Amino acid sequence: MNDRQHYQACFDLMQAVAAYRYESIHRHLEKFGKRESMVHLDVLVLTYHLARICRGSILEIGAFRGGATVAAAWGVRDAREAKKLITIEPGGSLRKHPLATRNILGSLKRNLARQGVTERVTIVEGHSFEPEVVAAVHRALDADQVGLLILDADANCKRDINCYGPKLMDGCWLIIDDYGGSADNSKVSATKTQVDELVNSGRLLPLGYYGFGTWVGRSQGIMLPRAR
Repeated sequence: MNDRQHYQACFDLMQAVAAYRYESIHRHLEKFGKRESMVHLDVLVLTYHLARICRGSILEIGAFRGGATVAAAWGVRDAREAKKLITIEPGGSLRKHPLATRNILGSLKRNLARQGVTERVTIVEGHSFEPEVVAAVHRALDADQVGLLILDADANCKRDINCYGPKLMDGCWLIIDDYGGSADNSKVSATKTQVDELVNSGRLLPLGYYGFGTWVGRSQGIMLPRAR
């Protein structure tokens, strides 16, 4: 991709997100996101859009209460072809936060059920790097490849990209949260460092920066290391 094509791809993505402001899905995402999501509305809209248009399956790492999960599931619902949506979530609890919950997995499952998308989402419980979780994701994907990867777990995004690299399509879309943000977010420094390393090495192509600090881009078709 030359510079002109790169700039055009960035502009097209921004234009697509802006266009949704005149559609009903924008109101649905705004209403749901206020209650259940930590990410900016534009990121939810982008998640919906990419889930709807991407080729291949969708893999999310770090679902929390399901804000982006529901957005992606609605995108799958409105896509022209069937596709798998797999989300990895270890569960636990979060306290002293506006979205506090004693049972993260319970909140996730309730939100999927309330929004009518339970059957569209495969939940894999555990940490993304655990061998049994990697194996479960590969079983769920079967022969399919991933066309959209959403990363919003810990700050070790490079580990997860390497771990699931063999399943990423050439040109796979990536949404990586906590690339930027407030100084008190401990995930930002490590996330930015790792993403920048992947960009500088030619493995990722940056296409935008949305919301409160979410990086968006695509893989560059370079074979990533296989998981051990």
